[in-house]
Amino acid sequence: MDMSRIGIITSSTRPARIGHVVGAWVADQRPDGTEVDLVDLGELDLPFFADERKPREGAYDRPSTKAWSDRVKGFDAVVFVVAEYNGSFTAPLKNAIDTLYAEWVDMPVAMVGYGFGGAGSALSHLTDVLNRIKMNIVTESAPQLFFNKTVALDGQVLEGAPDLTELYEALLAAPAAAAA
Repeated sequence: MDMSRIGIITSSTRPARIGHVVGAWVADQRPDGTEVDLVDLGELDLPFFADERKPREGAYDRPSTKAWSDRVKGFDAVVFVVAEYNGSFTAPLKNAIDTLYAEWVDMPVAMVGYGFGGAGSALSHLTDVLNRIKMNIVTESAPQLFFNKTVALDGQVLEGAPDLTELYEALLAAPAAAAA
């Protein structure tokens, strides 16, 4: 299956974040003919649990939630670029996920982690959440970038970083997400 659009969602919102730099590297690894939408959660400005109804109902009342829903519905798959903070993934990423529901069900997803420990704990915690909301995790393990080994502290990816060919092959081979 040819996937036309992959959302690459970076999880960190700190002013000095580097996720957008790592996310751009992830986007640059995509196969020819694949379109990406880089989503920097630091720029999305998605309020925490602001809608009156539960996300499972899909009846959003806030313009920011409606816009987020429409953007995610335009993805054929997602790659989460995951920073590890204090042994887990970020609250803004959890909020971006929890704000929606049906849009995520069956969506093919992969992850790329980065941090001093390669974000192993964050990736494990995020995997639990993605399984709970029934996303289609397409890889058995996520590529990891380690500070001062495969990614610099400014986000520049260094020699020896993992090859993302298999990640993209798995995303492209996954069935498209069901229409939300």
